[in-house]
Amino acid sequence: MRLAFDGEADAAYVALGPDPGAGGVTRTVPVELGGEPGIDLALDVDANGRLVGVEVLGASRLLAPEVLAAAHRLDD
Repeated sequence: MRLAFDGEADAAYVALGPDPGAGGVTRTVPVELGGEPGIDLALDVDANGRLVGVEVLGASRLLAPEVLAAAHRLDD
């Protein structure tokens, strides 16, 4: 599992397992969190229906600071 965080976009991505590569994500499923503006989740699924990643928008409001501190930074 790998976590990447872009502070400028306030977005995080949790990759589950090896990088699926080009075409590895065949479907993205949005998750309703109650309509709070700027906070969204999306689940990435492969051709076999397996969850391969989770995109978190509004990451600084959804994830603990220590989790984000341990993430690979994309905005450095």
